[in-house]
Amino acid sequence: MSEPHAPDIVRCPWAGSDPLYVAYHDTEWGFPVANDTRLFEKLCLEGFQSGLSWLTILRKRENFRAGFAGFDIEAVARFSEDDVARLLADAGIVRHRGKIQSTINNARRALELRAEFGSLAAYFWRFEPHPDTRPERLDWDTLRTLAMTDASRALSKDLKKRGFSFVGPTTCYAFMQAMGMVNDHIEGCHCRPAVEAARAAFTRPA
Repeated sequence: MSEPHAPDIVRCPWAGSDPLYVAYHDTEWGFPVANDTRLFEKLCLEGFQSGLSWLTILRKRENFRAGFAGFDIEAVARFSEDDVARLLADAGIVRHRGKIQSTINNARRALELRAEFGSLAAYFWRFEPHPDTRPERLDWDTLRTLAMTDASRALSKDLKKRGFSFVGPTTCYAFMQAMGMVNDHIEGCHCRPAVEAARAAFTRPA
């Protein structure tokens, strides 16, 4: 990982200077993901992030993982009202009943997706936008206007039709950015070429 405060390192402005956020920017955000557990975790945490900063969620991520069985889809799908009560008493996470219940519901819906498509990865990567729909040059001003796209609207609409919750088009676009379905590191960011290379080498799930 690059040194967080090295003066010659250019990063996306949102990464700031917090070491945890810088590490997330440099090693995770935008690199393509095909692991179902990671995809499910990210979708759920983006739902919890709604109305909060991602850094708040990132600081609590290990607590979320402990509370939600490592985001094992089958395990979370079996959660009961006792688990809801347990999580509402957990000061290490965001204690929001609706978002906790949504995570359990979404795990059950995720099992249905896996039964239909073989994996969550195979489902989600169907919504990767065509390169022709992407900005020709991605600078900071352009990135700040990309709260949602046609692709994220389509993903959101389909997820909602399938019974998922807390999956609005803005949430879905943040998910797509983080999971590497687009490369939204701005021009000049030292991570952009590495993410582009990773996306080029990535085998899209069938």
